Amino acid sequence: MLTDFELMILLAILRVGEEAYGVQIAREIESTGGRRVLLGAAYAALERLERNGLVSSTIGAPTPERGGRAKRFFRVTARGMRAVKDTRQALVALWRDVPQLKDRRT
Repeated sequence: MLTDFELMILLAILRVGEEAYGVQIAREIESTGGRRVLLGAAYAALERLERNGLVSSTIGAPTPERGGRAKRFFRVTARGMRAVKDTRQALVALWRDVPQLKDRRT
């Protein structure tokens, strides 16, 4: 099972696509998920997800606008996709049939 933040990171990578890098991932979580993200926390989570085989990364070409530094691009691995789907399934199952969460419009 993924933590909520790990799930958000993986979903943000999937939403951003092929060119997903740290700043874009954090911005996607903030704009779509409404959660403030510290860049250091995002990179720490990305490192952990990569160690666990849920994401992989590649280094792009250095760019002048970044002072000659290269961006690190992330993608969700097959194992990461399975983790996202398993987590979704578990959350939906837990959410289902909770009386306190039913919409009781009168």
